[in-house]
Amino acid sequence: MDKFDRIYHLHRLLEGRRVPVSLAELTSELECSKQTVYRLIAAMRDFLGAPIKYDREGGGYRYGRATADGPYQLPGLWFSARELEALLVLHRLLSNLEPGLLGEQLAPVARRLERLIQHKHLRLGEAATRIRIVSLASRPLGQAFRVAAGATLQRRKLRLRYHSRSRDEVTTRTVSPQRLIHYRDNWYLDAWDDLRGALRTFSVDRILGAESLEQPAVDVPSQQLDDYFASAYGIFSGRANKTAVLRFSPVRARWVADERWHPRQVGRFEIDGSYVLEIPYRESRELVMDVLRYGADVEVVAPQGLRQEVREALQAAVARYAT
Repeated sequence: MDKFDRIYHLHRLLEGRRVPVSLAELTSELECSKQTVYRLIAAMRDFLGAPIKYDREGGGYRYGRATADGPYQLPGLWFSARELEALLVLHRLLSNLEPGLLGEQLAPVARRLERLIQHKHLRLGEAATRIRIVSLASRPLGQAFRVAAGATLQRRKLRLRYHSRSRDEVTTRTVSPQRLIHYRDNWYLDAWDDLRGALRTFSVDRILGAESLEQPAVDVPSQQLDDYFASAYGIFSGRANKTAVLRFSPVRARWVADERWHPRQVGRFEIDGSYVLEIPYRESRELVMDVLRYGADVEVVAPQGLRQEVREALQAAVARYAT
């Protein structure tokens, strides 16, 4: 542990304790001699303005009372080696979420992290390269993402030109953005749609044009958003009004039992080793696609309408290979 880490650790020890910290504990925690502890305390007092006091009654060191600005904090940007590694990994994750999306915004932070690493003589430069993110079937964001993200964070209304895949039509909407969702390698915008007078989800890559307006966005309470968007299965949201009952074969059960299809799912093993999964849903499109991925290893037990949809999809697939 070098001087930088010891100062940081000393600050954490004093900051997080309600009672004084003894000299014996400080030497143990900081892995150094008493003389080194004295020098660290003096350096923090003299150069960093730390209000470290020796409490004779408590037999240890503590921070003095908080000032008008609140509890004492180390000036500047201080991180331990482990925190720097975590930040580098986070930077890598965000950079790979969508290449170039956050590059400009994160570049100053990345440069600051690199300088801290060089100052501390740490070998963390390759840490981020040890993480690889593979995207499957992701769609390009288009030019509207930055405008949509800015309006969402600044709580402003958006005027959108939106192309609906399902109806193959372009409409102009004025919406109040609520949340940006990264789901299955693609981005979606949850918003209050003035045209429909209801909550809607927009695929960001289908926004042909976006303009941030000066009008403040309508704020929908978080609980209402969760009730609407999180109650049903998949990205095609709305309040769930049906429950799918799926039975997976014993071979596939070992995998499905460890998967999280929905926050409110209910699962159980049967005597024969199969696994029954119950999922609340409203729109069946995405659920049907996920069921079809398992082929003969899954059966839709209920409801009858979903069972019929899957049967017809399988029959259509077989018909393609009939000739």
